[in-house]
Amino acid sequence: MVDIATRVYNHKWKIDPIVRSLIDTDFYKLLMCQSVFRNKRDTHVTFSLINRSKDIRLAEIVDEGELREQLDHVRSLSLSRGESTFLRGNTFYGKRQMFRPDFMEWFEGFRMPAYHLEKRDGQYELTFEGKWPEVMLWEIPALAILMELRSRAVLKGMGRFELQVLYARAMTKVWEKVEALQPVDGLRLADFGTRRRHSFMWQDWCVQAMQEGLGDKFVGTSNCLIAMRREVEAIGTNAHELPMVYSALAGDDDALKQAPYDVLADWHEEHEGNLRIILPDTYGSEGFLRDAPDWLAGWTGIRIDSGDPAAGAEMAINWWQSRGEDPREKLVIFSDGLDVGKIIELQAQFKGRVRVSFGWGTMLTNDFRGLVPDDRLKAFSLVCKAVEADGKPTVKLSDNPNKAMGPALEIERYKRVFNVGAQAEMDVVV
Repeated sequence: MVDIATRVYNHKWKIDPIVRSLIDTDFYKLLMCQSVFRNKRDTHVTFSLINRSKDIRLAEIVDEGELREQLDHVRSLSLSRGESTFLRGNTFYGKRQMFRPDFMEWFEGFRMPAYHLEKRDGQYELTFEGKWPEVMLWEIPALAILMELRSRAVLKGMGRFELQVLYARAMTKVWEKVEALQPVDGLRLADFGTRRRHSFMWQDWCVQAMQEGLGDKFVGTSNCLIAMRREVEAIGTNAHELPMVYSALAGDDDALKQAPYDVLADWHEEHEGNLRIILPDTYGSEGFLRDAPDWLAGWTGIRIDSGDPAAGAEMAINWWQSRGEDPREKLVIFSDGLDVGKIIELQAQFKGRVRVSFGWGTMLTNDFRGLVPDDRLKAFSLVCKAVEADGKPTVKLSDNPNKAMGPALEIERYKRVFNVGAQAEMDVVV
């Protein structure tokens, strides 16, 4: 097992780059990239870093030179032979050759495109522009780099023993969470913590702890590189990016209203089984489910990623029942801001009514709350989103209006088109 504290104390840049591989990313990103490569490969998209936690002034914490070094390192990476073999030959979700030969040939020759970096008002403005399949792959590494550089900046100057004690306390914290989850009957839990992790080594340690402590209750990780190294399942389906870009490309209001379903129609052609998971909240879950075509009711499940999770699950159950489906055969994946207490509560509330699973993110891989003075390692809300497609702005409404993004006039238009009524605001922690 890696001695994380010693490695942090003796950081050697080439030994410990923040992003070590093109597959040090979320599995769903590669699945979506293949879909985009097939259906929208020439769409021009802009991604932008968005720091929702304005009190964390990243440009005053993270050194610009170090940031550029890490971003440039990612641009030097290419798929290794072993990584290519893993993607080409492994079985994912029970399916061999998940990734098509034409996509793999493209990915094997791929290098990350250029980035644009500026400082403004204590924050970094980091953007990526280009063809959608290329720039979309920046999202996860960009977030991981900023999160870890912030962690390194806080840890810089700590002594060897201080770091040993810090990581011992953090390990104890994770293990106490594992112990609390061990008695939970029927639990199915995956690591979703790549994008806002404390560090790669820490995420890897957390996955190993879950493997040992939870056994079969731990079903996998979203991180492809860790999945390959630790021989666990790579977990993930699709994300808000797809409907956001499809919707921006819509020519009129009718096409806009149809766009989220067009995304899933394309997905339906490519995937089956547990990859057919609906993410309904991009423009409000209630309206999405109300207007959804009947064939979507036959999909395997729904992922709940904003708003009140219990209310979202009840909405899904009612929708399946209204469409003649048995909710007990359906899967609900909770994935928004989870920690142990909420996981245990939701498992007890919905066990037996639906099949329940959890994607546990930041509070697994970056919970250092209370472990350093002034809570300077507390996780914060950093995202990297598609903000423009073929010159048109993207919009996200969410089931939590505090997660909404896009120009004000477009947000109002989307609310009208998708018939979004009053929404309850909830704090965005991560």
